[in-house]
Amino acid sequence: MSDKQLLHLVIGGELAALDHIQFRDPSKVEFVGAYPSYDAAVKAWRAAAQSTVDNALMRYFIIHAHKLLDPDLDDGEAH
Repeated sequence: MSDKQLLHLVIGGELAALDHIQFRDPSKVEFVGAYPSYDAAVKAWRAAAQSTVDNALMRYFIIHAHKLLDPDLDDGEAH
């Protein structure tokens, strides 16, 4: 087991338009949670996205926080 912590954040909010990623109101971006693996983050992302499926402007994203904290980290993920 690796001693590196691979932290993933899931956030979401309503976009200003469908053709680019810009939140309509950044102060209303939802923090879904922080997850210790990509698989756990995908499950949370999928649940959040499914709960807002009727709103075409709602989008959720997985942020690889471990890559922001340590850009040189090679975690072997292909995502």
